[in-house]
Amino acid sequence: MSDQTSISNQTSRRQFFQHVGGAAGLTALALTGCDSGGGMSGPETVTFDFSNDFGVLNYAYALEQLEAAFYAEAAANFYGQSGSIEEQYIQDLAAHEAIHRDFLAEAIPALGGDLIPNLEVDFSSVDFSSRTDVLGTSKLLEDTGVSAYNGAGIFLENPDLVGVAGKIVSVEARHAASVRSLVNPGSDDFAGDDVVDRQSGLDLATAPSDVLSNVASTGLVVTPLDVTNVGA
Repeated sequence: MSDQTSISNQTSRRQFFQHVGGAAGLTALALTGCDSGGGMSGPETVTFDFSNDFGVLNYAYALEQLEAAFYAEAAANFYGQSGSIEEQYIQDLAAHEAIHRDFLAEAIPALGGDLIPNLEVDFSSVDFSSRTDVLGTSKLLEDTGVSAYNGAGIFLENPDLVGVAGKIVSVEARHAASVRSLVNPGSDDFAGDDVVDRQSGLDLATAPSDVLSNVASTGLVVTPLDVTNVGA
């Protein structure tokens, strides 16, 4: 990535933070959002406490970390022709996810919360020289991200944060639809009935515990993740 691109991304992050109100425009919250525990071997478990908004924000931050790390690798090891429209698309997704990640990394401590550590990820199962592998993983991550935001939104108490989450998930949904169109061009897969309920016309929402179980099953995240206080 060029120096000019890096400067542009930094500016974009500042503009995004200012656009949604920044720390000054949001109500400060009193509780921390995550606890760490676990044994001596391997990474410690990161637990998201959904009894407060910081737990939800850190949950979103974890997902954005995963997506940003994946697209950084995909952009750096693009499978196709240099300078192609599809390469630019992958670079755009990488920039968007980095902005989301960095925004949350700034917002959580700015509001008084404790930020979870950087996740340990493992992309050894992904062949970044394969279009099928990259787009297939991208589709999985984007679909998971949209349903995760939808499923976690009900736990947010601060209405300003609900608005911020809505702006982020709308971008994630655009990503998901675009990736699905690349995987299955000329089809209705961009809004397939496996992600959009035909009766309600709404994107699916997945419970946080199910999202984390699905993420764990991919093997892409080495850090154990757990959630508490999500109800029955």
